[in-house]
Amino acid sequence: MTLSDLFETIRARKTADPTNSWTAQLLAKGPDKCAEKFGEEAVEAIIEAVKGDKAALTSEAADVLYHLLVMLASRDVELEDVLKELAGRQSKSGVAEKASR
Repeated sequence: MTLSDLFETIRARKTADPTNSWTAQLLAKGPDKCAEKFGEEAVEAIIEAVKGDKAALTSEAADVLYHLLVMLASRDVELEDVLKELAGRQSKSGVAEKASR
């Protein structure tokens, strides 16, 4: 499964019955809740990175990616647009890109 496949599944859950889907439940609670869950998962990933537990960090990183995609879907931001943004940054150094903001 790719991130694109996962994003398409998440988008499909926007109209699913929340009693049958965790993703639908989360999306039904709105963008604020989706952002809150993303933040919680990001903090958990940071904790595991600091602790140095590779397996736990791997698991938390998967949660972070999932919840990022849910948050994007909650605001109708397309994954493809995020990927295009990243692609546009590839031709610049990180220092030059940051200075252009």
